[in-house]
Amino acid sequence: MTTAAVGSPRTYQVRTYGCQMNVHDSERISGLLEQAGYVRLAEADDNPDVVVFNTCAVRENADNRLYGNLGHLRPVKDRHPGMQIAVGGCLAQKDRGDIVRKAPWVDVVFGTHNIGSLPVLLERARHNTAAEVEILESLDVFPSTLPTRRESTYAGWVSISVGCNNTCTFCIVPALRGKEKDRRPGDVLAEVRALVAEGVLEVTLLGQNVNSYGVEFGDRYAFGKLLRACGDIDGLERVRFTSPHPKDFTDDVIAAMAETPNVCHSLHMPLQSGSDDVLKAMRRSYRSERYLGIIDKVRAAMPDAAITTDIIVGFPGETEADFQHTLDVVRAARFSSAFTFQYSKRPGTPAATMPDQLPKQVVQERYERLIATVEEITWAENKRLVGETVEVLVAVGEGRKDERTGRLSGRARDGRLVHFATGATGQPGATGQPGASSQPGAIRPGDIVHTTITYAAPHHLNADGAPLAHRRTRAGDAAEAGRAPRTPGVVLGLPTVGVPAAPPAPTTGCAAH
Repeated sequence: MTTAAVGSPRTYQVRTYGCQMNVHDSERISGLLEQAGYVRLAEADDNPDVVVFNTCAVRENADNRLYGNLGHLRPVKDRHPGMQIAVGGCLAQKDRGDIVRKAPWVDVVFGTHNIGSLPVLLERARHNTAAEVEILESLDVFPSTLPTRRESTYAGWVSISVGCNNTCTFCIVPALRGKEKDRRPGDVLAEVRALVAEGVLEVTLLGQNVNSYGVEFGDRYAFGKLLRACGDIDGLERVRFTSPHPKDFTDDVIAAMAETPNVCHSLHMPLQSGSDDVLKAMRRSYRSERYLGIIDKVRAAMPDAAITTDIIVGFPGETEADFQHTLDVVRAARFSSAFTFQYSKRPGTPAATMPDQLPKQVVQERYERLIATVEEITWAENKRLVGETVEVLVAVGEGRKDERTGRLSGRARDGRLVHFATGATGQPGATGQPGASSQPGAIRPGDIVHTTITYAAPHHLNADGAPLAHRRTRAGDAAEAGRAPRTPGVVLGLPTVGVPAAPPAPTTGCAAH
């Protein structure tokens, strides 16, 4: 393999692990690199000039996954003189210089607080032919001031805050993301309007704890006000948010959801455990009665609301009775979906040193019972929608079997996944590729259809009849043309770099490591 021709722009790939926050951070990383002159390379191409790993540290196997992938890249880098590898995100914030010690072929390590430094660090590492490790302890600029290359033409993340002020004993995020920092409402709304101007139909307001938004500027009703303000933005058809914390959830937010037409009646409300004893040990400052009370209020205001959750099984000291309490809350809450996890010990968290760590086989057995209970409920809840007409925002990559079945896929307003028949001869099954639906009247990613549910499964719905209606949208036009929305940013206090020139082609061996 050879590096890019002299004078050609260097290419990059970003590989993302973890939560929605990481996915959005990766959009910023892409935006920064493209502003600096790099060109994105398709995932199928194994010959990029720069590979960036945006890592997660929440799960126990995060370290193994990263170092395994770094190991696979070492021979690729040996064959590709001038190639650079960068590691960022939560695991980089946690492990810092240990990454270069364990994988000395890594060129750059950057943390969650200094994403904007990446282009400069890459250039510095190339110039000095030495690894650059820069981890800041606090945010230098709010990430949303950075340029962003959006992955979707129809849906976009908008951060309203970063960091978290909670102290859950199982969670390492506050140590890696820092204390909560809130954006001003005007800045948030300006970004939403910029996305809508690009044709985006749906935004998800994003934060570690969205409904504590406003803590920095002393307005406990700020989040409800923000939801209502989103309702005044012409062209914005769907508003979602994730994730709230039950302790901060107010009646005003429920009212804002119910009163604002473009706010979707879908709510992700982490439970973690249905046992009050376990919740106390987790340092979650609500109890099961309070949690179910919120669910009841949401359903009273929005009977059609779909509620999803997070649940941890096997927290230290969890008894069989504690686990049964969790199953009881699951049955009472009637979740439409649940993200379920086996407790994972994370060094540096209080829970990691708690007594009564549960044996793996006990955790696994409870986990399997939880999955069975959740699926029984989600299937029953989904069956209630058979015969109902739903509005679907057509998506990319949601239906793994779409090409084989001839269906397309998307999300209903309540967040449920819908696989639907197109009713058109020659309509592509959702390959999801820009331009794939170029024939007149074809349904594209980003378009809106109305269709009738004919079948329910625990994790999805099918609509096997022809759509009742199809509306072509600007987002669909952008998908067909292969345009990704880009939102500009102002990189405050950071040096700028121009298009990085490719290094001279070496005559022998590997350039740096």
